[in-house]
This record gives sequence, C-alpha cells and structure tokens, in this order.
Amino acid sequence: MKIDPVSLTADLVRCPSVTPEEGGAIDLLEQLLEKNGFSCTRILRGQVNNLFAKWGTGKNGRVFGFNGHTDVVPVGDLSSWTVDPFGAEIKEGYLYGRGATDMKSGVAAFVASAIDFVNHQPPDGSIVITVTGDEEDEAIDGTVAILDWMKQNGEKIDHCLVGEPTSPSQMGEMMKIGRRGSMNAKITATGIQGHSAYPDRSNNPIVAMVKLLDKLASHKLDAGTEHFDPSTLAITSVDTGNKASNVIPAVTKATINIRFNDSHSGCSIVSWLKDEIEKVSAEYGIKFKTDFKISGESFITPPGELSDLISKAVKQELGVTPKLSTTGGTSDARFIKDMCPVTEFGLVGKTMHAVDEKVETKQIYQLKEIYTRILEAYFEKT
Repeated sequence: MKIDPVSLTADLVRCPSVTPEEGGAIDLLEQLLEKNGFSCTRILRGQVNNLFAKWGTGKNGRVFGFNGHTDVVPVGDLSSWTVDPFGAEIKEGYLYGRGATDMKSGVAAFVASAIDFVNHQPPDGSIVITVTGDEEDEAIDGTVAILDWMKQNGEKIDHCLVGEPTSPSQMGEMMKIGRRGSMNAKITATGIQGHSAYPDRSNNPIVAMVKLLDKLASHKLDAGTEHFDPSTLAITSVDTGNKASNVIPAVTKATINIRFNDSHSGCSIVSWLKDEIEKVSAEYGIKFKTDFKISGESFITPPGELSDLISKAVKQELGVTPKLSTTGGTSDARFIKDMCPVTEFGLVGKTMHAVDEKVETKQIYQLKEIYTRILEAYFEKT
C-alpha cells in the first residue's frame, strides 16, 4: 500500500517538535523507514536528534539524497491561533498546524515518494534521507552533525534535493539553486558619559554610531551578479538603554544583518566593516567593539543535471517551468553544497512561521509526484 503524504504530514504536525525538542517526529520517521527497508541511524549531538536513512548499498550505483527538518519555530501567541497548532486539522482543502508548510509537508512528500519508489521499482543505486531537528535555530548540531557522521563512516550523496518551501505564491514557480551568504554584526560604541547641558565634557557614542550606520546603510555593496540580486544591509537594532533625557550615555549598541552574493565572502565583508568602523572611531574618538557571526557563505549550484531533472518533473506534473533563483534566507543547503550539488524545491511558503500556518493538501500530493518523477529520471541514467 502506498504511503499517503497528507496523512504522514498530519502525523508529523502532531509532534510538538519545537527546536531542539524531537517531539516524536524523528521516531515516527525512523520506524516508518525501517519498516520499508531503509537502514536507519540516529545521530545525536548536543540536545538534537538527527536521522540518516539509506536504502541500497551505494557501492556501485549513484546515490540520490533528500534533506529536510522536522523542528519548528515556537507558536507565538497561542490566543491568536484559530486552531490547535499541533492538531493537524484539515478543513476546506488545507492542513493547519505549526510546521505544516515549513517543512513537515516537504519531509512527508519525499519520504512517501522514496518508500513507494524503492518498493515498486527498486533502483540500481541508493537513496539517502537525512532529517534534522536543528534547522530553525543555530543549526550547528543538525545537518552539520549528519554530514560529519557521513564523512567519518564513508557515506556519500551524489546529488541532493532539499525539500524547503521555494515558491512565493504558485506551486512550481521557483527552485533555489543557491543562497546568499548571511552575517550579523553586533556593534558596541563606548564614549564618555556626562550631563546633556555640558556636551563638551562628554563624548557621545550615539553621534558616532549614527554616523557609522548612515555610512553603512548608504553604501552600495554591489549591483548583483549573474545569478544573484544585489547584496543588502539592514540595520536591525539600535539601543542605548538610556531612560534619562538629560544624560549623555556612555554606551550605545546596534546590530546589522548583511545578505551577500557571490561577489563577496564573509571575510571580505568583515574587512570592509572593520575599515569603516576604524575611520569613524578615529574621527570621533569613540571606541568600538564588534562581534561578527557568519551564518553561511553564498553559493551556487550551476544549472545542470539536477536543476534540469527538477524542471522537467515540474513541467510534466504541473505544466510550468520553475524559475532558477537564489532569493530568500539561508537553509541547510549551505552545508550540503560542500558534499555534492544541491538544489531546493518544495511547496508554496506563504504561511511559514505565521499564525494559523497551513498547507494546501493538493500541493502535498503534487510534490510527492514531482519527487517520484525526479527519482525515476535520475535512476534511468544508471
């Protein structure tokens, strides 16, 4: 009997797997995959549960991989929900619940597709499924831990598809062949506190910080590249914590987020920021301290075999050709690209992380069929 991806999605949504809680989701998938001939290994790191599942030996044939996550973001204000966030209620053609879109439906679709495929037309090769419980948070003990384990145990993937939601509004309109890099910079400016009536006796760090932020926000990082939009810089926080209107504070803080394309690296962005900070520091006599955190470098999987397989499968199933894109935030594809070519394709992501998150059940079935077409075409080549 074939696996129903909507029922599987509902079962996963009922698992309260808010990062880093496993919530029963990994257990459910492990039992289902083992029952259908996959060899499963639980990879535990920190507080995170991860799953590596493999069908086939992979000694001679090619290895196709699927990657996804079962952890979800918190529900937020529960009183704002009109349904139980973990109830998996289905009404008017939609399945509701936290993680319904991002991305338990995608996981259910590729697990159902892989199981049915190996049971009905066993390929000359292997299928690997990797599922993490640490994608929505720091992502240091999730897919990274799986990849570390794979390298230590001689496992590989030749091509990988990440089942994240990729379409802005219509099913099949977009796939992701790369992602921009992302970094945060937390900047602290320290001056000299004093009475606001005697500014000459103090050194106001806010003035220097405003100057610096204006320079950074006004700077054009680039004009975009062949596959990427222009890089962006956003000021996300400015804070002094000063409740007194007659006191010039000693310290002010700011945070910026930069999404950068392949004309930069994390190191080159950090170098530019340090130069700008040093100039303002020298001009205003203010000390700056900056903490940098690079979440991921930009990367691109050049159009080729994998994107062609996805495009053909989507065209056959939906009659549309997906756009090749690098928009959006980061995903675990940024880690997988170090092992093999990786592309993302999944459902419409309109309601991910939102109150009353929902997914159209029709799309889940369509996604399973698209994944099956991809597997059929991939293993035809072996």
